[in-house]
Amino acid sequence: MDDRVAIVTGGASGIGAATVARLRDQGLRVTVLDRAGGEGVVSVDVADQGAVEAAVADVRATLGPVEVLVNAAGIAAGGTVASDDYVAEWERALAVNLTGTMYTVRACIADLRSSGHGRIVNIASTEGLGATRGTGPYSVSKHGVVGFTRSLAVDHGREGVTANCVCPGSTLTGLTRQIPEERREGFARRKVPVGRYAEPEEIAFVVVALTSLEATYVNGAIIPVDGGLSAKGD
Repeated sequence: MDDRVAIVTGGASGIGAATVARLRDQGLRVTVLDRAGGEGVVSVDVADQGAVEAAVADVRATLGPVEVLVNAAGIAAGGTVASDDYVAEWERALAVNLTGTMYTVRACIADLRSSGHGRIVNIASTEGLGATRGTGPYSVSKHGVVGFTRSLAVDHGREGVTANCVCPGSTLTGLTRQIPEERREGFARRKVPVGRYAEPEEIAFVVVALTSLEATYVNGAIIPVDGGLSAKGD
C-alpha cells in the first residue's frame, strides 16, 4: 500500500471526490480541502491565500510533508465581454480556478521538492484547449491552468516533481446533472465520439495514474479525457 500524504482540493464532490476515493483505495493519506466543507472535509476557499497556507501547515503537522497535490477545485463562469457582469465573472473565475491553484502549489512546493518525487495534477477542461460561446472567463482561467502546469513542469522537473494537467470533457457532476437529460444526450450524440458524458471515476482514473510513483517521465503533459471530443474537431 502507498501511504504518501496527498491533498485534493475540490474533493467533496464530482471529479475531486472520485479522485479522493481512488487515492484512498491505494492507501494514500488524503486530506480534502473544499469550500463546501462537510464530514471529513477541511472547509477552505482556495482563493484565500492565508486559509490555504494554514490548511497545508495543519496537514504537514498532522500527517507529514505533502507528496501529492491534486487541484480539482473550480467554478463555472460565463458571459461575453460586453455583458454587464463580465468583469465580476472574470475576477471570480480567475480567483478560484487559476489563482487558487497557484496558492495551493505555493503552499506545498517545498514539501513536493524535498520529497524527490512530488506529484502535481491540475484539473483544467477542454475549455482550456479551445473555447465555446459565452464561456470567456471560465475558458481563460482554464487556459491559464494549462500554462501554469507547463511552467511548473519546466521549473521543477529536475527536482523530481512532475506537473501534469487533465482536461475533462463533458462529465456527469452536480453541475451538469442540472442540464435536462435530453439536452445532455443530444450534445453527446452530436459531439462526443463515444456518445455519452463521462462518469467522474473515469476522469479520476487518469488523474490517479499521474500521481503514481512510476509516472516519473510524464511531465508537462496536457491530457484530454473527453471521449474523443477534441479529436473530432467540430
